[in-house]
Amino acid sequence: MKTLILIFTLIISIASITSCKESKNEIRETPKKQETKENTKVKKDTLKSDGKKYAVSKYFTPVINTKNFSSVYGGKDGKSLKRSKNGLIKELEYVAYPGSIFEILDEYKKDNYSIYKIYTDEYDISELDIELFIDSRFVEITYQKPEKRKIDVPSKSKIYDYLDKSVGSLYVWGANNIDGVKEMFDFYPPKGDLGNKESKEWELKGVDCSGLIYEATNGFTARNTHQMVYMGESVNIEGLSAKQIAKTVKPLDIIVWKGHVILIYDNETTIESSFSAGCVVKKDLVSVLSKLMQKRTPVNEWGNGGSVFVVRRWFEEKQ
Repeated sequence: MKTLILIFTLIISIASITSCKESKNEIRETPKKQETKENTKVKKDTLKSDGKKYAVSKYFTPVINTKNFSSVYGGKDGKSLKRSKNGLIKELEYVAYPGSIFEILDEYKKDNYSIYKIYTDEYDISELDIELFIDSRFVEITYQKPEKRKIDVPSKSKIYDYLDKSVGSLYVWGANNIDGVKEMFDFYPPKGDLGNKESKEWELKGVDCSGLIYEATNGFTARNTHQMVYMGESVNIEGLSAKQIAKTVKPLDIIVWKGHVILIYDNETTIESSFSAGCVVKKDLVSVLSKLMQKRTPVNEWGNGGSVFVVRRWFEEKQ
């Protein structure tokens, strides 16, 4: 009888210990499940840490000042470019390079893509009072603020290689790609044949005045003359003659005012993307200055505007 009682007591003890182990296992497992849920929440919150939505260029990305892309590249007949009175496509502000970052401010949904209203510090020109838009097919979306695109100024030899290659390239307002943006034909295919010039403009195959320097420096320089009048350091030219200015400036200095920029190619030559010439051209430095000074006065610093121009020195050769 005592033996039976002892066995029964032993069985109860083992059952109690087993129950205790299972209970402890449950206690250990519960925090793990809670911790996993908490970690998931933290990761999600981290992705949206500043509550903003961003886009990063995966292709060369046209940035325009209207949300109606198809009215600019297509029009009513599907094969027309929207032009100003002097024949320019002024809706195109510039072409952002791959890796450029945009903050998305608003979204306008189309059939299988969206148009984003954006902000980018690459083109922060408040005095222009314009809105900027991009097509979602050119970019990737992220909720985590990306690192800013790192831009190093190319070597002097690479800049000159590009400048020599660019001579003769078409003047295209807002463009900064002499090889063009092939995705324009993929995303906005024209409904009909285009002429050679129209085809290049549709593909954004060319440069405007600041776009020439922007592409030559891989986006290191400012993209608009409204920014370039303050770029780098001033060069003292006030009160000097054309010949004196020519002796003062250095290669890669810029002659600039809000509206146009000319690059000093060497001690005797300039290079520019010229609307009147229709392409990138080289000209005699003294002749360019003399003609310019018939309408504009050289000053040391950009002030309140007027019929003036400045020279800015932005390039420093690496030691």
